[in-house]
Amino acid sequence: MDGEPIGPAPVLPARQLPLWRTFLVFLLPMMMSNILQSLSGTLNGMFLGQLIGVEAMATASVFFPVMFFFMSFVIGLSTGATILIGQAFGRKDLDAVRHVAGPVILIVILIGIVVGGIGAIFAEPLLRGLQTPENILPGAVQYARVLLLSMPLLFLFILATSILRGVGDSVTPLWALIYSTLVGLILTPALITGLFGLPKLGATAAAVASTAATLAALLWLGLRMRAKKLPFAPNRELLAAIRFDVPMLVRVLRLGVPMGVQMVIMAFAEIVLLGLANRHGSDVTAAYGATVQVLSYVQFPAMSIGLAASILSAQAIGAGKDIHALDAIMRTGQLLNFVITGIGVGIVYLLSHTIVGLFITSHEVIVLTEHLIGIVLWSVIMFGASVCFSGTMRGSGSVLAPTALMILAIVVVEVPAATLLSNAIGVDGIWWAYPCCFAAMLLFQGCYYTFVWHRGRIRALV
Repeated sequence: MDGEPIGPAPVLPARQLPLWRTFLVFLLPMMMSNILQSLSGTLNGMFLGQLIGVEAMATASVFFPVMFFFMSFVIGLSTGATILIGQAFGRKDLDAVRHVAGPVILIVILIGIVVGGIGAIFAEPLLRGLQTPENILPGAVQYARVLLLSMPLLFLFILATSILRGVGDSVTPLWALIYSTLVGLILTPALITGLFGLPKLGATAAAVASTAATLAALLWLGLRMRAKKLPFAPNRELLAAIRFDVPMLVRVLRLGVPMGVQMVIMAFAEIVLLGLANRHGSDVTAAYGATVQVLSYVQFPAMSIGLAASILSAQAIGAGKDIHALDAIMRTGQLLNFVITGIGVGIVYLLSHTIVGLFITSHEVIVLTEHLIGIVLWSVIMFGASVCFSGTMRGSGSVLAPTALMILAIVVVEVPAATLLSNAIGVDGIWWAYPCCFAAMLLFQGCYYTFVWHRGRIRALV
């Protein structure tokens, strides 16, 4: 391995910066990446709402929780791989990085093919089961089938960006998402209106453009990794590592499956909440989609802080750091969450009417969406605080308890609260379930971190 390029330096051990600056150097590109990822969906919603109407916006909105459900397990696997890769890269073990990445790439591609095929076949009964309003069902089914068939590309893109972040590179995924967003920004309105001689695809235009954008970003990412000669770039060595390595897959699955299950439960809860919203008609469905889009802009930075805490903790453990370094990472994450997420919450409250009006033209739906945002937005600060605790613990490989506590909050608090409160006070009750859930998450994770995990043994896993 002498003389082989190793890519970005481990963020935590190598840079002699104050911890909050180290955090920001890694965090800011990742926050921008997540914001751009959300922006892609929001731009689609804006184009559909402005160029076609509220029904088109609802058509796309109804599929979002379903897509998140299918993505959940892959996100979990990517998280497990990221932890192992972060620890291996913390001690500059490039063979271990490649041997983690190869088997996960294979399993992710296979999952994408299965999910895409089965999901496309059963798209219509699935959307009918969600009580999708009849006036938007045909368009929603067509939209869903296109996106489901693109799952192998999307899953591979998610994994590739996760691997890069695991070795401390949060800038390359940002550039990939910039290219993806630009492609979507050009193609979506062109396919809606038939510009440049392209076919007019209606609401399906957003799904086709999203697929093309993912493919373009994935191709650029592969070329970029080859140009930088990264150890996990698509080349002969990586191809040799793409195989069924059962012991390695077991290690990845032990870390990734709990996270994947958590994501699936979160997605299932969103589907339940969407079903409750759909009962009130397509206007409420559109308001639900708009609220989720706006909420994601504040929630993604909070999630980015938690992921940064996880990766920095994994690299610290790989470099031989002790529990005090992990405590410092957790406290820094909490401070940044309070400042950054708090600023985001304030900005969205001040500009909510303008923001919602960007992709909804109906005055009634705008008013409803603003009202729903007012109910839920402030509680994202609690969500961010909880993922700082859980992210730090996951970096050490402790995933079962944080995941179980997150699931407990969703299953025991969020879903029952949404069901009971929606029956009692109507549409508002669906959104009051979010603050209830986020408060429970913070309580559970904070108590476990302080009284249980902090007293255990920390060790490297690879």
